[in-house]
Amino acid sequence: IDGLGEMATLRWVSAAHTEPLPVHGPEGVEEVVSGFNQSYKMDATYRHEHHGDTVAPLAGHGMQAFTHPQPPDGEAVPVYENSGLAVTMIRVEHKPVEPAVAYLFSYKDRRALISGDTVKSANLQKFAEGVDLLVHEGLSLPLVQQMNKAATRAGNEILARISVDIPDYHTTPVEAAEIARDANVGHLLFYHVVPATPLPGLEAAWLNGVDEVFERYTLGEDGTGFSLPAGSSEVIAID
Repeated sequence: IDGLGEMATLRWVSAAHTEPLPVHGPEGVEEVVSGFNQSYKMDATYRHEHHGDTVAPLAGHGMQAFTHPQPPDGEAVPVYENSGLAVTMIRVEHKPVEPAVAYLFSYKDRRALISGDTVKSANLQKFAEGVDLLVHEGLSLPLVQQMNKAATRAGNEILARISVDIPDYHTTPVEAAEIARDANVGHLLFYHVVPATPLPGLEAAWLNGVDEVFERYTLGEDGTGFSLPAGSSEVIAID
């Protein structure tokens, strides 16, 4: 969420918006939004004094929070609907983070689900049934274990502790592939890739075992995009 404040600012001054950016989320989003608004308050004042209402009307600065209750397992909460696009929120598991949610986007006859951070979730799999695109996080346990060994040998106590802690609240690539297979999704896009795979060979190591479970996948990187044209079953990668 670290880019949220800058996104709201650029939206505001690039089109002279007169209403704050709406931000939807589970309980706690109002506290996040309040913090960003406080952090950018002085910046907004300066921009308005410099540019005036033509560029920076004060009424449009910042964000406005819209809070939605986290649904129980088996239920989805509508959080947004406009021009045929419907967004619903579902519960996932990311303790000690609570609430933790995934979002299902539906437009005409196409659907995409974004997992958020979570362990392998039966509830998410239920709502992923038949979606065109599943965007799911992934953490490679073998690579993180290697990180832990290296950190321990180097005496890096912080990295050693982190690499022990993080596997218990994320999903492995193979587990995400199992969800995609069992929910019969059209395509699986991995994001929140842990650890990062900048070196040759690391992608193959991160994806080890995925091909045996589910073959229609993409390992995401910055700039990865997909198009889901209405009225078709195509899942089109955008370069």
